[in-house]
Amino acid sequence: MLDFTRKARYGFDDLVRLVTLLRAPGGCPWDGVQTHRSIRRNFLEEAYEACEGFDRDDAALMREELGDVLLQVVFHADIERAAGRFTVDDVCDGVCKKLIFRHPALFSDEEAPDWETLKRREKGQKTTSEAMDGVARSLPALWRAEKLRKKAGTLPGAESDEARLGKLEEEVSALRRAVTDGGDVEQALGGVLFAAVCAGMNRKADSERALHRACDDFIRRFSRVERAAAERGLAPDELPQEELLRLWVDEGTQCGE
Repeated sequence: MLDFTRKARYGFDDLVRLVTLLRAPGGCPWDGVQTHRSIRRNFLEEAYEACEGFDRDDAALMREELGDVLLQVVFHADIERAAGRFTVDDVCDGVCKKLIFRHPALFSDEEAPDWETLKRREKGQKTTSEAMDGVARSLPALWRAEKLRKKAGTLPGAESDEARLGKLEEEVSALRRAVTDGGDVEQALGGVLFAAVCAGMNRKADSERALHRACDDFIRRFSRVERAAAERGLAPDELPQEELLRLWVDEGTQCGE
């Protein structure tokens, strides 16, 4: 049996100790063999589930999912403690120092530069390219594209709506050529998506949210088509292609799509 005292209420230190016990010899066999990579997806899932709580403004869900995120942080830090590279206290020390550094006007007499300058100074980035290369590749691609474009700043002749929409049309044409001529469709599609992100940013559109809305619209639209097919005693894939297309277009037209 593990040497862990049961309490009516636990704190951060209890969580750190509990994770260490679970990962130690004689603890949980599964916990003991995990690596950063083996549970990488868990970290992402817990973060997204916490965001679901934020979006719903659900306090109970937020409390639970933030706990799961905190568990992931402590778990990964304990992997490093066992490897002798750093501890969870080092993590706390680093983030406290970062917060102090990023708020010079509050913790010193220094006049605060803009946020981007502060971040570059902190990370030792001397060029815009270095700052762009520092954007995490693990971010959702649309989100990463936005961050890269913001870091690029003003590009001569590329900031107007007309210019950005023109670039989008150019990339769509390149995609059409790739599809019809057997070119690199994935590369061409990437060009379309990046150009679309840039065009939306000119109007302060959030690309991730925009695509989520499009996904939700697609589900609602398909649901309407599915119901219409069911009224005929059929599943959507049992409808003739022409009928399915007509239903799709009709339902879209009725809803202003």
